[in-house]
Amino acid sequence: MRFFARGERLPRTVRLLIVARAVNRLGAFSLSFLTVLITTEFGASPATAGLVSAAFGLATIPSRLFGGLLADRLGRRRTIMLGLCGCAVAQFAIAAAGSLAVVALFAVVLGLVFELYEPPSQAVIADAVGAGDRTRAYSLFNAALAVGGMGAGLIAAGVGRWDLRWLFVVDAVTCLACAIVVRAVLPADPPGVARSATAPAARVSAWRDPALLAMFACGTLFATVYMTIMIALPLSLPERGIAATDAGLLFTVSAVTTVAGQPLLRLSAVAALSAPTALAGGAVLMAAGLAGYAVAPTLPAFVAATVVWSVGDLFMVGRAYALVAELAPVEARGRYLAAYGTSWGLATIAAPIAGTQLLDRAGAAGLWAATACACVALAVAQLAIRPLLRLDAGRQAVVL
Repeated sequence: MRFFARGERLPRTVRLLIVARAVNRLGAFSLSFLTVLITTEFGASPATAGLVSAAFGLATIPSRLFGGLLADRLGRRRTIMLGLCGCAVAQFAIAAAGSLAVVALFAVVLGLVFELYEPPSQAVIADAVGAGDRTRAYSLFNAALAVGGMGAGLIAAGVGRWDLRWLFVVDAVTCLACAIVVRAVLPADPPGVARSATAPAARVSAWRDPALLAMFACGTLFATVYMTIMIALPLSLPERGIAATDAGLLFTVSAVTTVAGQPLLRLSAVAALSAPTALAGGAVLMAAGLAGYAVAPTLPAFVAATVVWSVGDLFMVGRAYALVAELAPVEARGRYLAAYGTSWGLATIAAPIAGTQLLDRAGAAGLWAATACACVALAVAQLAIRPLLRLDAGRQAVVL
C-alpha cells in the first residue's frame, strides 16, 4: 500500500523562488514597528500612528490588483522586480525621513508597491508546476513565509534595540537581496509578453467569473478568521491568566507546525481528496482548534489547540491557491490570483474591528466560539460551491 502520493521534484525555478521569498520574509518585520517609530521619533499620538498604518493597509488592496494586471501584461519577472525595488526605495525613504509627513507619504507609497510581488510570484508557480503538484508548491511557498517569519522576530529583537530606523534599512536590504535572486533565477519575460489593452486576453475579467467570486467569498471569510487570530490572541490570553507575550510562543508553534506538517500533504489519502473536500476538512480542523481556545485553561492546552488549527490552515492555503490557478485561463492567472488575494486586504480591515468587538462584548470564550462557528460555516460553504468549481476542459474565460 502506498501511503504517500508520488510527485515530481519541484522545478529549480520554483525552489529558488521559495528560497528568495524566505530571504525577503526575514526582513519583513519593520511594518510592525511603523507605529512605534511614528510615536517615539516624531511624538505623534497613537491615533495618528494608527491612521498612517491604516493608510498603508488600504493602499495594499489596489497594489495587489495592479500586480496581477502587470504580471499578465508586463511579465512575471519584471513585475516582481518592480515591486521589490519599489519596497526597498520606500523603506529607505522612511528610514531617512525627517518629518511625520514624509513618513506618511512613503508609508502610502510602500503600500502601493507592497503587494506587487505576490500575484506574479504565485503565477510563476502555476506556470511552472503541473496541476498535481501545485498544492504542495503553494504550501511550501507559505511555509517559506513561516520560516522567514521565525527568523524575522529574532532579527527585529536585536536591531530594534539599537535603532528603530535600522529595521527599515534591513528590510529594504532583504528586498534588494530577494530582487537579485529573482533576477538571477527566473527566466526572462518573453519579448512579446506585453499585450494590447484591447486584445481578448487583456479583457478577461476575474470579477465576472462565478467560480472565482465564490472562492473569493470563502477566502475572505478564511482570511478574516486568520487575521482575527493574529490580532486577538495576544489580547485574549490575560483573561485566562496567561501573559500576552506568550502569544509569540503560540505563533511560533503555528509556524513550526506549518513547516513540519508539509509531508502530510503527500499522504495518498490527503492528495486524493477533491479540492472542496480538502478545504472543508481544513476548515473543520480550524474550527476544532479554535473551539479548543474557547475552553483552554492553561498554556499547554493553547499549544495543543494551536497545532490543531494550524494543521487545518496547512490543508487550506496551498489547496485554495492551486484551485484558483486552475480556475484561471492561462493568460489571466496573474489577475485571478490577485483578485483572490484581495481577500486578505479586506480581512485586514475587518478583523481588527470584529475581533476586538467580540472580545469586548463576549469575552475570550465568546470570541473563539464565534470564530469556530465561522469556520464551520466556511466548511459548509466550501462544499456548497462545489458545482461552480467544475474544472472541465470546456470552461470558458469570462471576457468583458
